[in-house]
Amino acid sequence: MKIALLGYGKMGKAIETIALERGHEIVARINSQVSLEEVNWSEADVCIEFTRPELAPKHIAYCAQMQLPIVVGTTAWQDALPEVTEVVKKAESALLYASNFSVGVNLFFELNRQLAQLMKAHSEYQIQVSETHHVQKLDAPSGTAVSMLQDILAIHPDYKGWSLQNAAPDQIPVQAHRIPDVPGTHEITYSSEIDSIRIEHVAHNRKGFALGAVLAAEFIYQRKGIFTMSDVLKNTL
Repeated sequence: MKIALLGYGKMGKAIETIALERGHEIVARINSQVSLEEVNWSEADVCIEFTRPELAPKHIAYCAQMQLPIVVGTTAWQDALPEVTEVVKKAESALLYASNFSVGVNLFFELNRQLAQLMKAHSEYQIQVSETHHVQKLDAPSGTAVSMLQDILAIHPDYKGWSLQNAAPDQIPVQAHRIPDVPGTHEITYSSEIDSIRIEHVAHNRKGFALGAVLAAEFIYQRKGIFTMSDVLKNTL
């Protein structure tokens, strides 16, 4: 499979390493010094995009016009998802997006949903979410944390939202920490006067994210439609 990397920072380089190990070819590496127009897109089978939130919708639309499947790992752009979905469907192209491509994180998402289901009847426990990332992380809280929060809110009856500061009683308090060289740590805690229950996912490096992105590219290749990482996991696990 021939892959175009749209975004060639630390994440793009980690994806390149995994893709080459799995027998794929990198035909384009696009960053701030290489414009979209400079690339021979006809050589690519799929595009993997890790850039900035304000750029992701434009990149999705650009690839849709060429009917080039795109895997998007950029987060914090999903407010534009309805418009983007319409563009991709109209072009009969393909989009696969996720807040986190790590297989371990997606298993953690399922664990989070199961724990929320168990705890929703126990109002004596208060929930808190914490995430820690490297200082280059642009969004706070992370897209992964937001996905976890949305899953809890869909299940737990005592909470109506979340807040990074001054959380009301019906809001889940969230802490977002930025520390050099931390790939990503997410923690969910249920605390009462008697005890606490905590689940945590700790990424040791970027390999898990990179592998998931390449698996997503392998999944979306020669497909059409809108997909998420859950579709990939159903196909691979």
